Amino acid sequence: MTYCVAMRLDAGLVFLSDSRTNAGVDQISTFRKMTVFEHPGERLLVLLSAGNLAITQAVRQVVCEHTGPHDRSVWNATSMLDAVQVVGEAVREVHARDAKSLREFGIDFNCNFIFGGQIRGEGMRLFQIYAAGNFIEATPENPYFQIGEAKYGKPIIDRVLRPHISLDEAAKCALVSMDSTLRSNISVGLPLDLLVYELDSLRVTKFVQIDHDNPYMQMIRSTWGERLKQVFQEIPDPTWRDSAAYPGAPRLETDASCPVRAPLPAALAADAKSAAVAPVQLVAQQAARRGPE
Repeated sequence: MTYCVAMRLDAGLVFLSDSRTNAGVDQISTFRKMTVFEHPGERLLVLLSAGNLAITQAVRQVVCEHTGPHDRSVWNATSMLDAVQVVGEAVREVHARDAKSLREFGIDFNCNFIFGGQIRGEGMRLFQIYAAGNFIEATPENPYFQIGEAKYGKPIIDRVLRPHISLDEAAKCALVSMDSTLRSNISVGLPLDLLVYELDSLRVTKFVQIDHDNPYMQMIRSTWGERLKQVFQEIPDPTWRDSAAYPGAPRLETDASCPVRAPLPAALAADAKSAAVAPVQLVAQQAARRGPE
């Protein structure tokens, strides 16, 4: 599995991918999931992939091989819409060739891609491409996409990411999101590829491959974990209706309530009733045996 995230900001684009793939806990390998198509001054396009490694590599190969002067390719596409359609067509080409054979072996045609960048003459665009070759585009209301093991790193992005924040803040958010995923899922692992694209630069200006020894990532991992613990400890414990609390403390339980209970079986209900009255009967019986005092 893998985890990739891409963000579309007012100031540019952020792409982050891990490099782990596995077919079981004893078959873990490293394959980079980010491919960059760069013609400086003309276009900068980035493709991230997740899913079955053989399928995603086949799609990437098809996209990369379409380089002839008469081929419709990401290199001669006149718009980002044309370019993403090239990738979608590559997905369908691989599906037409391999899906039936894979199905006979019980293997699903599993692949997802994020594709984004800028072509000279138009603005930046960011897309997510599905296994059917269809796609959707990022919007100001939903300025990011995730593929792979997305659930662990989603909460921080939803809380922090807004189109107007700086590229450095967005990169930091992506790295924290990745760190949360690394800690919770063994199928995601270092090294990471981080590319930050600045609006209208039409070239790679900021790129880093992050391994275990990267000092900034080490700082993220230690600081984020410690600050989460600190904030957790600063949040008051739950306060119930019958608990003492300081004035104005937010109470967890404000009104009496009860859970939905399943009906008690008749035999158990009788036992429960007997248990409830037994102590009273016992006291009465003891008083009767002692007689008047």
